[in-house]
This record gives sequence, structure tokens and C-alpha cells, in this order.
Amino acid sequence: MGSVKVFLVDDSVVILGIVGRLLKSKYEIEIVGTARNGREALERIPAARPDVVVLDVEMPILDGLKTLEELMQLKRLPVVMLSAHTQAGSRATIDALALGAVDFVSKPASAGQLTEMMGELAEKIRIAAGSRGAVTSPMPPTRTVPIRAIRAKGRAEAVVIGCSTGGPAALRSILPFLPKSLAAPVVVVQHMPKGFTAALAEHMDQLCAVEVKHAENGDVLRPGLVLVAPAGLEFGLRREGNQVKARVQPSTVPLAPGGFRPAVDKVMTAFAQVYGSTALGVLLTGMGRDGAEGMVAIKQSGGRTIAQDQESCVVYGMPKAAVDAGAADQIIPLSEIAGQITLLV
Repeated sequence: MGSVKVFLVDDSVVILGIVGRLLKSKYEIEIVGTARNGREALERIPAARPDVVVLDVEMPILDGLKTLEELMQLKRLPVVMLSAHTQAGSRATIDALALGAVDFVSKPASAGQLTEMMGELAEKIRIAAGSRGAVTSPMPPTRTVPIRAIRAKGRAEAVVIGCSTGGPAALRSILPFLPKSLAAPVVVVQHMPKGFTAALAEHMDQLCAVEVKHAENGDVLRPGLVLVAPAGLEFGLRREGNQVKARVQPSTVPLAPGGFRPAVDKVMTAFAQVYGSTALGVLLTGMGRDGAEGMVAIKQSGGRTIAQDQESCVVYGMPKAAVDAGAADQIIPLSEIAGQITLLV
């Protein structure tokens, strides 16, 4: 890939100057324009013709969310959000991801964190430049799938969904279309920094007929409940009599470079061990290979697996790894996944 062209939008002159200078000098990313609010950005972006827009969440005149909505209507450009790492900032960031932003980077809380932030931003800009852009609005399944009365043989008793880049928008095209009477629990593992998965759960709960909850240690997995695994903590399962409970706890084991906690592989493997042939694994858009081994484990246990197809993925990394490993029973568009989950449980 050649030099990536970026348009920067932030109300801070300091941020525009430092970020723009470092992206160009250290990461060879070309800055083709800047703006200090959303209205300026919408006026200037068409002429600048960037590959990626880096957009601040909190701005005067027209904030990041409203700018993103209008930008998605004008042209489907990949957008990376700059987020303040606060409770309000995390909620706004989740809204932005659900609206179609490809990814986000948290602004540094101190000057000492700037180097790390710049490396992350540069990486995510390059990923966004090579992405297909996120789904900009939730769409119901394109194929109507009836809920069958007879499900005794082969019915899935629990669903685990793994996702990363583009995941929040993909989840918005799945979870709101699951019926309140869904006959199985669902666990979602979305790669995110600490402090953002609670906002994701809150956002999805407001949209869904099923209950969506940020998982806590001891939560009982029950039909009609979606648990979002907390970022930064290990997530496992334990069976107590007829109940299966979530095991959510910190870990003393250092996280490997490029690793995630919780990892989709580990959570899916726990589902394979606890639910066996009644587990259903779903792997959505995302970078890397996390989830491929977990899908293999579910398939080997006799369970069922679904991978999102390439055309509907923002980044076809995680599903591709599962497909290449022969671990996907079905490879289907995002718009059909909610209906297929409902059919299988």
C-alpha cells in the first residue's frame, strides 16, 4: 500500500499540530487537510479526497457523532475516532462505532502516553485504509427464517460471538434482531480497551428485545440474556448443577504482545468444554486470528459454527482464519446471521 492520505478533525490546534506532524514524519502518513469542527470538515473533505478521516468525538459547532452521520451519508469513508477516555467519552465512542466508524483511539491522559497512542493511531489508520468501511445502519436479515417448533435434535443451547475491528456495527446488525424469546444465552467477546465494554453493553441493551448486560462474576447464563465480556478480565464458564455461570476475574499472567483479554479463542474453547455439541460459535469481522482455534474446538466438540463472509466484513481477518482452518460450518453475510442464530437455537 502506498502513502495513506488522512484528513484530521479536532478542535485542538495542539492535537492537530502534534498528531499531524508525527504521522507525517514518523509514520509517512500524508495529511491532506484539517478542520477544527465538524462543519468545516464536511465542507473540506470532498476536495481533499482522503483515504481515511481521523475524527474527534467532542467538538464545538458540530460534534463527532453528528459529523460522522452526515459523512456516512455523503461518502462511505473509513473513519477512526479520537476518544476521550472518560465515561461520557466511552459512550459517545460506542455510538460512533455503531454508526459506522471503523475503530477508535483514546487520547493520551499524559504526554508520556503520546508515543504509544501515535503508534496505535498509525496502525489503525492503515487498517482503516485497507478496510471496506463499517456497516452504517442496522439492517434486518435479507432472508426470512422461520422459527421452527421442533428443535429437539441438534438445537444449540448457548451462543458465543467473537469480533474485533468493525464489531460494534456488526453487533448492531445482529443483536437487535434476536427475539426476546430467544431460547439460548449469548456471550459477546469484543476486542476493546478497558472501560469501553460497559458502554457497549449499555448501548446494545437500549436497542434490543433481549436483555444485554455487562457480565459479572457469577452471572447465570439463561435464555434471552446477552452477556458482554468485560475488557481486561478473563472470562470463563463453570457448571453448577443445572446452571452455567460466568467466571469473570482478573489475571496475574502478563498479556502477550498483540494478545487480548478476554481472548475469543479461550472463551469459545470454554463453551466447547461446557456445552459440547450444543454450543454455537459465531465469528465476525476483525483483524488477526483470534477465534480460529476456538471455532475449531467448538466444531470438534460437535457444535456448530458460523463465520461472517468476506463481502460484509470491515476486515476479513478473524473469520478468514477460521475458514482457512476448516472450522466454519457456514459462511454467510452479516444480514443473515441473526436469522440463522434464531433458527439454530
